[in-house]
Amino acid sequence: MPIPIVLACSLAAASSALPPRFYEVTTVTAMPHLEENLRYATTHAKRCLAYADLATASTFPVLSHAALKGCRLGEENRQADSVSYALICEGGHGTTGSAVWRIGEQQMTGTLSVKLGGKNFTFYQRVTARVLGACAAVASVRP
Repeated sequence: MPIPIVLACSLAAASSALPPRFYEVTTVTAMPHLEENLRYATTHAKRCLAYADLATASTFPVLSHAALKGCRLGEENRQADSVSYALICEGGHGTTGSAVWRIGEQQMTGTLSVKLGGKNFTFYQRVTARVLGACAAVASVRP
């Protein structure tokens, strides 16, 4: 089935607005209800990211966790310098949430906020990606 022209144009505009780039990525998972010393987990990585990656488990790793099985980010809403997604969960377990990305010239910051259904258990995962360069240029320098 062919893609409608309007949809094809909006997809092209979205991907050109955020071409693949190499980023230093810091991911912080915070669970405010835990004791201070258990509240935060932080990871660091360097990788290429593109617009299509913003709503995936590769960008928000917690989406791969068993507690969020059947959940995904969907219902995209674009603004001038941000994009947001609703957390859509199947299976009727009542988990809700959303993700918001703020996109700048040299940095992107995304926050996934989640409330697990049937419990007063909330947490968030914040991803900060700072531009290091072009994916191809950085990849060619690597050993």
